[in-house]
Amino acid sequence: MSETPRGDRVVLVTGAAGGMGAGHARALAAAGWSVALADVADCTPVVEEIRAAGGVAEGHRLDVTEPAAWASVVARLHSTYGALHGLVNNAGISRRLRFLDTTHDVWRQVMAINVDGPFYGIQACAPLMRESGGGSIVNISSIAGQIGYFSPSYSTSKWALRGLTKSAAGELADWGIRVNSVHPGLVETPLLAGSDGFVDSAVASIPFGRMGRPAEITEVVAFLLGDGASYMTGAELTVDGGLVSNGTYHRILTEMEGEL
Repeated sequence: MSETPRGDRVVLVTGAAGGMGAGHARALAAAGWSVALADVADCTPVVEEIRAAGGVAEGHRLDVTEPAAWASVVARLHSTYGALHGLVNNAGISRRLRFLDTTHDVWRQVMAINVDGPFYGIQACAPLMRESGGGSIVNISSIAGQIGYFSPSYSTSKWALRGLTKSAAGELADWGIRVNSVHPGLVETPLLAGSDGFVDSAVASIPFGRMGRPAEITEVVAFLLGDGASYMTGAELTVDGGLVSNGTYHRILTEMEGEL
């Protein structure tokens, strides 16, 4: 049984069946957005949770690597709401494999989901967003797209997403569509389960001395979708506790404490 849409803001969030995507969807629904959750996994539990809390949500099965699947979801949004004002390209995968351990299949899979997916999504959603009077697209990149991260597939995909963001921002400005990227650092998500050594070593380089919380990323996403960011496009917001800007010397000074 479908919910009757309310409000005048509609947002599509990919990778929304769990993790940060589900968190983005919950928060946006609580803020009054009508939220379309999309994932290859079943979004029903999160949709039901949002509806139980009084929000408006619907789930869609979406393989972001399939242009036809994007077209189908956008057609359903047009039929249900008649508009689309926001897109959060959150779906993504990480394979922490070093250069010579990265197989061709892993390389293609990461590129397909992390780069092709947002590209197809922007292409599919932009015309409806234009008809809706404009809107905001938020691409979830990573600090791995700002530094020389050890995993070539993940790092390259996030650098590419950074470039895609800036290209789309210039192209879609005339349509009133803003396109920005968010670059989280180390965030407490299930993706880091079983990686205690990696996490401990990374935290030692974070001036804040801790991992980020998913809600802290969601706040930035909500800001970029909202009116407070109405003059921002082609921008990248780094949310990493100071890791990129000061991580190296933070760790050096910590290890040399008392020697300077």
